Amino acid sequence: MGEHVTLTYGGKTVELPLVVGSEGEKAIDISRLRRDTGLITLDYGYANTGSCYSAITYMDGENGILRYRGIPVEELAEHSTFIETAYLLINGTLPNRTQLNRFSVLLNDNSLVHEDMRSFYEKYPRASHPMGILSSMVNALRSFYPELQSVEEEINITMTRLLSKARTMAAMSYKISRGHKMVYPRSDLTYCANFLNMMFDTPVKPYRLDSELVEALNVFWILHADHEQNCSTSAVRVVGSGRVNLYAAISAGIAALWGPLHGGANQAVIEMLTDIQRSGGSIMPFIKRAKDKNDPFRLMGFGHRVYKAYDPRAKIMKEMCHRVLQNLKRHDPLLDIAMKLEEVALQDAFFVENNLYPNVDFYSGIVLRAMGIPTNMFTVMFAIGRLPGWIAQWKESMDDPNWKLCRPRQIYTGPKKTDYVPLDER
Repeated sequence: MGEHVTLTYGGKTVELPLVVGSEGEKAIDISRLRRDTGLITLDYGYANTGSCYSAITYMDGENGILRYRGIPVEELAEHSTFIETAYLLINGTLPNRTQLNRFSVLLNDNSLVHEDMRSFYEKYPRASHPMGILSSMVNALRSFYPELQSVEEEINITMTRLLSKARTMAAMSYKISRGHKMVYPRSDLTYCANFLNMMFDTPVKPYRLDSELVEALNVFWILHADHEQNCSTSAVRVVGSGRVNLYAAISAGIAALWGPLHGGANQAVIEMLTDIQRSGGSIMPFIKRAKDKNDPFRLMGFGHRVYKAYDPRAKIMKEMCHRVLQNLKRHDPLLDIAMKLEEVALQDAFFVENNLYPNVDFYSGIVLRAMGIPTNMFTVMFAIGRLPGWIAQWKESMDDPNWKLCRPRQIYTGPKKTDYVPLDER
């Protein structure tokens, strides 16, 4: 028998296996705990619970490490494209030129959205949040493309279709919300360039593609492509464990990403910076509130559930932020406020001791704002970037021989057995 942990309870000793990952991570396998002891574990937020084996993404929060299939995210952001990174996550290896060209052709061929879906969009109230629309529309794709999931080729097409059409649907929702004519994807543009063109090109003012903005979007999506077993990825795996179709699982992931503590954080950062600006631009009252344990206010864009060192994605996004603003020759007062916040947070003992470093959301909101992306579309941008990770995680869970339907336990704290009281006696 290999290494194990010994648990003594009720006079009985149980040996629980110790499992080790490829990077040395250790975990106690408790899959037989309830059967052998009658006990279960209680772990709010699952911060100490591993839900699966995975070969997709490795992150080390204490040392600020993030790798996709073993490749540091810094290298991918510098040398790769979002499409190449998506292929890497989904298929496990970097593509050769032939594979990458075929993947690009498939994305192009599947980029159009069924015209009947346009009427769906037009029926949503104009005030509807784009994330709610995107989640429901992704789920609706199943009705338009109901091929069986049992054939490998059809599964691959479904994955490619999602990657391509989600981008088109996001741009479509923006155009319709403004009452503008939809711009269709072009075969001569890259994935990122196509999105910007579909968002901002108009018949009266053709959109001039800026290579710096295209690169910024490429880096933004690479940095968000996967992030281990986070809230939305876990939602995709949990829903997928019921053996639902890929569209439904991804729709659940989009809904989970919507929250301000997860994907909505970059939008919340801009809203917070705007509030500071409207209050006169002084950051100290907000710093004071953030340090007050009795005040529910929190500074958005600082700290991370997993990273206890500087978020490696934040370093890259910070550099990209300055490059974009310098290239556009655009002064953004919100960036000045953001830089002041960062300076204080990196020196203030409260922030340092509590590991409240600026995270990727702190800078990405500024970059998206510089691109002209509306604030309520920020989380949609995150969702498009996270699609490859969700798809890869769903595929891995489907192929896992140890697959089980996700069904957590609970500790019941309600009333004990209580007799029913007839209505007239209450």
